[in-house]
Amino acid sequence: MAPIATPPSRGGPLVIQPLRKRHCAECRTGPLTLLVLEEGAPRCLDCADLGHLVFLPRGDTALTRRSREGSALSAVVVRFNRRQSRYERQGVLVEEAALVRAEEWCLEDAEARRRRRARDARRREAEDLRFTEAFRREIRRLFPGCPAERAREIATHASVRGSGRVGRSAAGRALSEVAVASAVRASVRHVDTPYDQLLMSGVPRYEARRRIASTVETRLQGWRDELTAGA
Repeated sequence: MAPIATPPSRGGPLVIQPLRKRHCAECRTGPLTLLVLEEGAPRCLDCADLGHLVFLPRGDTALTRRSREGSALSAVVVRFNRRQSRYERQGVLVEEAALVRAEEWCLEDAEARRRRRARDARRREAEDLRFTEAFRREIRRLFPGCPAERAREIATHASVRGSGRVGRSAAGRALSEVAVASAVRASVRHVDTPYDQLLMSGVPRYEARRRIASTVETRLQGWRDELTAGA
């Protein structure tokens, strides 16, 4: 039988996933999917007194850590990577009872995280509603002639979380007059002028803005005049 290279010791039993068919040197069972090297000879898990352990693949760090902490006996499972010329960890062997307890613990944590995410989502939703309302009030203060429903639409559009729009910028969150006015200007440009149609017809953006500039300024000036409120 060709010898098996011995992987580096990592403390405690070390189990190998062989790349070739191997049989237990003691009971002749095989081919083995997992083996332990003792004095250079392969042993099956039963002969190595590890047969009562169950395999936990790598991937869930918390589950692995908790399983090993709760298991009186555990072993690291490795496999040789020919391309990298090194042994790589594949998972661990732990007592089944320890794995069950660890799974229950992780499920409890997952439920706690789910509840926390739900609470955070409700909190963010309430914060967003308060911010949108503050943005709407600032629009009405700067542009008292802007219809109430239009102000609400502008505030809602500009303040969508994660949108990258002006309402979510640092200036927007601070309700700066420049940011609020910019949101209102953008709304007028897209809703009350043929700006979008000009862009779709191939007119360059700066030229399109030049063409509709007077219309935008007229509308904004009208909204700034409180006497035109509701017009």
